[in-house]
Amino acid sequence: MSETITGPDGKPRCRWSGAAPDFMHYHDTEWGFPVADERRLFEKLSLEGFQSGLSWRTILAKRENFRAAFHDFDFHRIARFTERDVQRLLGNEGIIRHRGKIEAVINNARRAVDLIEREGSLAAFLWRYEAPPRKAPTQAIATSAESVALSKALKKDGWKFVGPTTMYAFMQAMGLVDDHVEHCAIRAKVEKARKAFKRPGR
Repeated sequence: MSETITGPDGKPRCRWSGAAPDFMHYHDTEWGFPVADERRLFEKLSLEGFQSGLSWRTILAKRENFRAAFHDFDFHRIARFTERDVQRLLGNEGIIRHRGKIEAVINNARRAVDLIEREGSLAAFLWRYEAPPRKAPTQAIATSAESVALSKALKKDGWKFVGPTTMYAFMQAMGLVDDHVEHCAIRAKVEKARKAFKRPGR
């Protein structure tokens, strides 16, 4: 089976981008492009946690609802959430109403605040685990040495729902690794963006 499909412009794309209506735009404009914004990084960490056991299609369809429910993933604000907020979120039909995952976001927001007080920057901490440059993948990869190391570091610090597979999906999406396949038309754009990107803390 080919690793690519033909996009609406006639150019090849990673095959997964054709699996759902919203995927092509996400693939072309977000997935793999490097991100330094701390709120966006925290959002993605949170949404990957919610995705655990589910499909990204489900999460992407509800992403705007998640953003509204969690105040655009302002982790300083989320860190102050109480049980009353948990109950509010459990009653929100627009998101995934899973107590463990909701409580994990609140817990992780507090861990993020602590990390920034200690390290100075959440983005700089996360980007320490950037994968070294490598050739385009030829098959689906679920984890890496870097995602295992990031998972261990976050778990040691008390973060929840941050397993190695979840962290690898986060790294793929936020540009810490470029997993667009070799002939994907977007790979060159991502590589150009990665070359121009100023790594946080460097």
